[in-house]
Amino acid sequence: MRELLEAVAEGSLSPAQAEAELAGYVTDDAGRFDATRRQRRGIPEAILAEGKSPDAVASLAATALETTGRALLTRLSDEQFQVLESSLEDVEDEATIERWSTSALVRSSTYERSSLEATVAIVTAGTVDGPVADEAQVVCEDAGASVDRIDDVGVAALDRVLDQADRLRAADVVIVAAGREGALPTVVAGLVDAPVIAIPVSSGYGHGGDGEAALAGMLQSCTVLSVVNIDAGFVAGAQATLIARAVDRVAFSGNESDPADDSDL
Repeated sequence: MRELLEAVAEGSLSPAQAEAELAGYVTDDAGRFDATRRQRRGIPEAILAEGKSPDAVASLAATALETTGRALLTRLSDEQFQVLESSLEDVEDEATIERWSTSALVRSSTYERSSLEATVAIVTAGTVDGPVADEAQVVCEDAGASVDRIDDVGVAALDRVLDQADRLRAADVVIVAAGREGALPTVVAGLVDAPVIAIPVSSGYGHGGDGEAALAGMLQSCTVLSVVNIDAGFVAGAQATLIARAVDRVAFSGNESDPADDSDL
């Protein structure tokens, strides 16, 4: 405790960083940010931008950047992204921002991303599934896993996915995003021996539209797979990250330290 107070007094530690050390979270006008989730759960806190004002999103991102060195954001609108990008100009420590459709990852110049000896294949049935798959990808890339993106291989032309069988079989975990009737994850799960995580996407129309038929089909899959909620790209990416970390631990089980056991603070 005294060391923390002395560090704050001398300016080497900010009050927000001290609060994160003591409480595990930081409170600002926009809400609370869980700064130690990655240490507890192996996956970081993400900022859900949907339903928040652009200023609130920027404020939470600044808190995340200050306490963990990076901010992971999902469901960003163009307006929110513009305000976020503008707010980074006021950050003393130069930060970089990467955007995947409606998701973004902000990193400070001193942040060192971990590296996992594991590959996550992220597969889409069609281009409409891209933004949901992007949400999963940003989580996996932030964790340090290698991502092999395989797009537009829906079952309307089965040869498209069969042509990618070797890539799919090389992955340690596979995420498949599909709308309509949601058949692609079942097909992929029948081709590989790795865990498959299915994401029903809210595409399609008519009876069972908005992802409902895809969800039902995936839950009834005759091949073994796991299913997340409709459009839940972040959840799928987080599940894949936990699997990738387990694969990485096995790969480095002979080492004294686990390179994936990084600290945000």
